[in-house]
Amino acid sequence: MPLKSRWGLTPPTLSVPTFMFGSSSSSLNSTDKIIIDAKRPNTHFLTLHTYREWSKRFAAGVQSTGLENADRVLLFSPNSIFYPVVVMGALMAGAIYNSANPAYTARELAHQLKDSDPRIVLAAESCIDRALEAADLIGFDKKRIFLFSEVSIDPTEEQSFTSTKVQHWSRLLANPEIGRTFVWEERNTKTFSERTAILIYSSGTTGLPKGVELSHRSLIANMLQLKTIQMSDPTVTARRTLCAVPMYHALGLCYYTFTAPKWGLETYLMERFNLADFLDHIHTFKITELVLVPPMLVAMAKHPSVRDGTCDISSVRKVAAGAAPIGMEVTQQFEELWNGRVRVRQAWGMSETPAITLCWDERESSGPSSISIGELVPGAEAMVVKENGEEETRPGETGEFWIRSPNAMKGYWRNPKATAETISNGWLKTGDIAYRDETGKWYMVDRKKELIKVKGVAVAPAELEALLLEHHEIVDAAVIGIKTATDDERPRAYVVLAPGSRLTEKDIVDFVKARVSTIKHLTGGAAFVDAIPKNPSGKILRRQLREIAAKETGSKM
Repeated sequence: MPLKSRWGLTPPTLSVPTFMFGSSSSSLNSTDKIIIDAKRPNTHFLTLHTYREWSKRFAAGVQSTGLENADRVLLFSPNSIFYPVVVMGALMAGAIYNSANPAYTARELAHQLKDSDPRIVLAAESCIDRALEAADLIGFDKKRIFLFSEVSIDPTEEQSFTSTKVQHWSRLLANPEIGRTFVWEERNTKTFSERTAILIYSSGTTGLPKGVELSHRSLIANMLQLKTIQMSDPTVTARRTLCAVPMYHALGLCYYTFTAPKWGLETYLMERFNLADFLDHIHTFKITELVLVPPMLVAMAKHPSVRDGTCDISSVRKVAAGAAPIGMEVTQQFEELWNGRVRVRQAWGMSETPAITLCWDERESSGPSSISIGELVPGAEAMVVKENGEEETRPGETGEFWIRSPNAMKGYWRNPKATAETISNGWLKTGDIAYRDETGKWYMVDRKKELIKVKGVAVAPAELEALLLEHHEIVDAAVIGIKTATDDERPRAYVVLAPGSRLTEKDIVDFVKARVSTIKHLTGGAAFVDAIPKNPSGKILRRQLREIAAKETGSKM
């Protein structure tokens, strides 16, 4: 039998803007800062009221250009306090918001432009040249591309922009008076709430990125889910969080554009992650809650100024980590920074089930250390299915994790074949290998497609990576399988060493050999790299490592 969440949930049939703000003209808090530029906190911030007003200006402006319902608005940019404005404004205008990874090459962006065919593209200064090159590659109309750069936070201030390449996005902002009178469409029906709100592209770790369709209902469901389970402690009042995860990604987009402002979290926003600035902001703003991806957590856990107490991070009360499994050793190293007062609570979600679908009840935050990803959010049910795709496993047995939840995606954009392969009778087949214990807590092992088959036995790279990170001279690590002539696989490690380390390949192979069963030994060897290739959410890009391994060892891809 599937395991159900201990909480039920029926999301209201509303649009995201109506759920967030009540209506186009309802009274909102105009004094409390909710989205704040961490570099300029005194001058560059939004309250709930100004968040709505800027979004209405953008909605009115894009509608005046002829934007129609379900047209796509694509943003190609690092984090900015105006990022949520573009997202919310697009939804207010009846459009579908479409995010793009600001690290994309022109070729990668061209795939997304061709697939989603946005009516309007906004590209940051650091991205504009690649956006124009992508347009050239597929014959995309450059008149649809706008430069997304700084505008004055004071709407009454005169502004002028010149660009020899494209128009500035300020042309899409209606004047404050028109914005004030703008009214978004409100139809409180099931059909309306199930319209696509966001098109977010999967990380592409197993092929070309696919467009994930998220409805208004899906986004509202996750806001309510996280309110129930992540903000459940009535004794906690002031909540301050620091956003350094990319907002184009499902986690950053859904949590910091919708959930955090809806429930009043004071959010300090960084353009991108930088460890020194990140630590400084924690101290300066007395940050109480962190949402991290594994590279951030590992960097903090191993940083000398954090470990010796030079950097004051004592204000932090809660840490959630997701995007990839984290081993117990790294978790405990991180928790030592607070002498065990703060626990790392891992969470799980994916682009198809944004942003978080398994996490810990906040009231359990002070329990023992654990590698569990917690329990199901309200309204969700899940099961672990054996390899035959039919039988369910018992507690403690691993299998593919299937989930059915109100925050799950509608399907893949213009890709019915991939949708049918992924969703069956409402069950979303995640491709992740998991198990649950007798208490209903869940554990993620690895991606199904990333498991290494050694003599027919599945070996999880994440387990070996966690083991390697226990070594004090190893800063980062990734493990892949390299194919033999008989199509068997051998685990091979790629390792980033700490400065001054003299570890050899034999040292690393022997370190693993002494700690795991024979089937998990690094029979494919170990190699040293300057950095492990990862996407911005911290997922290891194993295909790149397999390409490197093929050149180094002559193995098959």
